[in-house]
Amino acid sequence: MSGLPGRTEVLVVGAGPVGLAVAVSLAGHGREVTVVDKQAAGANTSRASVVHPRTLEMLERIGVAKRLTELGRPVEQFNIADGDRTLVPVRFDKLPTDYPFVLMIPQSTTEQVLLERLEELGGTVHRPSTATDVRQTSDGAEVTLESGEVIQAQYVVAADGMNSRIRDLAGLGFTGGDDLLPLNFTLADVRVESGLPEDEVLLYFSRPGMLVAAPLPDGSFRLVAEVDDAPEHPDVAYAQKLLNARGPQETTARVTEVVWGSRFRIHERVADRYRDRRIVLAGDAAHTHSPAGGQGMNLGLRDAVTLGDALAEALTTGNESDLDAYAINNRAEAVRVVSLAHRLTRLATAPSVLRPARNAGLHLLAHVPAFRRTLAEQLSALGHR
Repeated sequence: MSGLPGRTEVLVVGAGPVGLAVAVSLAGHGREVTVVDKQAAGANTSRASVVHPRTLEMLERIGVAKRLTELGRPVEQFNIADGDRTLVPVRFDKLPTDYPFVLMIPQSTTEQVLLERLEELGGTVHRPSTATDVRQTSDGAEVTLESGEVIQAQYVVAADGMNSRIRDLAGLGFTGGDDLLPLNFTLADVRVESGLPEDEVLLYFSRPGMLVAAPLPDGSFRLVAEVDDAPEHPDVAYAQKLLNARGPQETTARVTEVVWGSRFRIHERVADRYRDRRIVLAGDAAHTHSPAGGQGMNLGLRDAVTLGDALAEALTTGNESDLDAYAINNRAEAVRVVSLAHRLTRLATAPSVLRPARNAGLHLLAHVPAFRRTLAEQLSALGHR
């Protein structure tokens, strides 16, 4: 496989947004980084679609926040609603940040911006290159690829997703097993004729069930709903039925096209440890949880920037204290975020008999400014600065 070095300072396994962000950070520090990914090409579906204020603050440090903001759709308000009635308005425009909004942007665009930044800094992604084994040495680690090639690195970053092979080979897995919530979700990016606001994210807590409707930069909307039996490929009729039952009632949002759709179940896991000597975890390899609140990719991107700085410090000075702090502090943040996402999911998917009482309680709480402010700080991650 041409172009692959036999030796590098840092080998990043996985070229999703987290792996790319680690690589961009290291390249920006002037460190030698090699990125391998088993996919022949980057993802072209939207998947994660929101970047939070705290994440944008950190992405400033690697030179991509401005470009992402230009390409995305800033949204200043998040509303929990029951049909046409607002239960809890959550505003981001008063938050103490240079990014007082959530940025709606498809994951594919985020990855493209990060890749372009990496290439600007002289880096590249080697595809397809599947890592099949890893062995730690006295001064680094050796990763064997499916091709038989071996790359020696001073550090290896496992950013290869929820089913990370590097993590499992390094013994950094989950002794508690996999906590799979018994919930099924459907996801559809749709085009609609009127009926949905383009300047706010809506979380409908309706009697038939929850529904998220979030605007995307191309004018489409991301719909996410918890359902009993999610179709593999939701069609227009299915998306329309969800909107009619769970969305706005006074107006009809007519679905004209399903751009992309999928289904998923929720895993809740945090790795026991984020680091074993020269192998370090980041992103979904380290933690996975409910998409409630759009926290997953954001948590991973914050991992990436912190880890890039820590690795650069270790390579430059030999001091690994920042790496130790990353392994402890970012794992602690993941535990907090998984707990928050779990609570939001349980609230959103409460049994139907409890939903009227839940909505009444939320409507009362919404009159308490501290509740609204705390919710905005938690969702934006500014409360974890």
